[in-house]
Amino acid sequence: MKLPTKSRPWIILALIVLALVVDQVIKIQVKTNMSLGESISVFGNWFEISFVENNGMAFGMEFLGKTFLTLFRIVAIGFLVWVLHALLKSGKYPFGFIVCVALILAGAAGNLIDCLFYGEIFTSSYGQVAEFVSFGDGYGSFMHGRVVDMFHFTLTWPDWMPLVGGGRIFDPVFNFADACISCSVIVMLIWYRKCIFKK
Repeated sequence: MKLPTKSRPWIILALIVLALVVDQVIKIQVKTNMSLGESISVFGNWFEISFVENNGMAFGMEFLGKTFLTLFRIVAIGFLVWVLHALLKSGKYPFGFIVCVALILAGAAGNLIDCLFYGEIFTSSYGQVAEFVSFGDGYGSFMHGRVVDMFHFTLTWPDWMPLVGGGRIFDPVFNFADACISCSVIVMLIWYRKCIFKK
């Protein structure tokens, strides 16, 4: 069943809003119920909620300065909005591909919200559970908030494997926004390569 072209923008907008809400609800729940560095086992020994914060990009990577990274996110989101609008307007691209671009946009926006506002509205999480405060009374300034991460896979390689034995299979701690970005990129590279490299 092919979706009517006129309904696509509304579906995409609803998807972006839903992804943003889910991302922020998870982050706020973690931030207001756990102190920094605290971990909770969820599914046995292979997955846990580990509260960490970072100043950098996806999966805790950091480079250059915080202000530059925040400005880069803003520019990237502006570019993604333009791309998404062009894709919807053209009507020539599969809806699944457009959904992937929308989720990348939502993921980038979700982490941008942390950077812009969390420093202004939350107390520090170091050694305590953070609380909401009046705007401007938080742990940091505008554009200098830290991104909240929490998902941590604890699966390890078998001990007998050379070089990697006993080490984590996937060690970075990430959030829902990161997952939206990375999963969408993977789907695009597997199923929509022709759309990416379309002339």
